[in-house]
Amino acid sequence: MNKLIHIGFGNIVNVEKIIAIVSPDSAPVKRMVQKAKEEGSVIDATQGRKTKSVLVMENNRIVLSALLPETISGRVASDDISGGKEA
Repeated sequence: MNKLIHIGFGNIVNVEKIIAIVSPDSAPVKRMVQKAKEEGSVIDATQGRKTKSVLVMENNRIVLSALLPETISGRVASDDISGGKEA
């Protein structure tokens, strides 16, 4: 069975498809996100909030989240599928 985690604002991703969870602040990550936007492979799950983490998925998709990378990785590590408090 696929494990799903909450990444904020009712959005859920499959943990098994995540390659990396990174901060959006570095120049290489900004370039990667911009390129993915141009290719149409970005899923924006921020609901208009500031992007605080970038999830790199194994199907060449990029998912943007308003939760911190530490929050998402903590949910993955603790099996917290609900995400607790809404972001």
